[in-house]
Amino acid sequence: MDFKTWMAEVQARTERALELSLPAATLAPRRLHEAMRYAVLGGGKRVRPLLCHAAGAVFATPADRLDAPACAVELIHAYSLVHDDLPCMDDDVLRRGKPTCHVEFGEATALLVGDALQAQAFEVLARPGPAADPARQVAMLAMLAQAAGSLGMAGGQAVDLDSVGKSLDLPDLEFMHLRKTGALIRASVLLGAHAGGADAPALERLAHFANRVGLLFQVVDDILDATADTTTLGKTAGKDAAHDKPTYVSILGLVRARELAGELREEALATLEPFGAAGGRLTELTRYIAERSF
Repeated sequence: MDFKTWMAEVQARTERALELSLPAATLAPRRLHEAMRYAVLGGGKRVRPLLCHAAGAVFATPADRLDAPACAVELIHAYSLVHDDLPCMDDDVLRRGKPTCHVEFGEATALLVGDALQAQAFEVLARPGPAADPARQVAMLAMLAQAAGSLGMAGGQAVDLDSVGKSLDLPDLEFMHLRKTGALIRASVLLGAHAGGADAPALERLAHFANRVGLLFQVVDDILDATADTTTLGKTAGKDAAHDKPTYVSILGLVRARELAGELREEALATLEPFGAAGGRLTELTRYIAERSF
């Protein structure tokens, strides 16, 4: 099928799987469960599940084996957004075109939503099915934990908070975003590859690819934050500049940031070449990430 049809199918499949993985809103404690579903369902491009499925496709992995890792990584992503929007972090009021979780449910509930979604991610990934053998599934759990923790996303967020009002050079900015954004993107790709039984050389190649795509995603995000409006983005535009955060645009300027995005895209695509036609979905997804306008 063509890329747009495949993407819509994976997004719809992921939505169904997420809905089934979350506690029902009628189950006590109802307000917490309602808020968890509010934060996760009915929005977002599902880039991380798409990457998971696309990496699995390299190894002809059945889609039902990829549902759990795709959901797990998206639950971690959703929890990070809930916490990122809190007043003690970015203090944002809009996410995916609707009020942020703490605006809708209060700060205390939003904090618990993030905690619960993180736990839910590991419960989902621990269920039977994502890998052919238990040892590989344990490795997948460890990989997701590291991607979410102080050596990954949480660590990157800590660097981000510490960088407000400071002037970073390009290597420092890359260090931050390989963790804050890149760690979960890398986990998405590698979880899909692990589910397909990838060997060590394939995992190493895909890790390099994912690092390039993670930085590409962030560069494009910085460009959009500087050039698109709030309605188009579904979140507050110009937020990074308003908070005096270092970005690829603030450090490099808009023209050079766009050039860098093109370079990262080409590096990522070159890394996929040895996979041939099997890497087709990852190739298409890389171009989609590079060219997205919202």
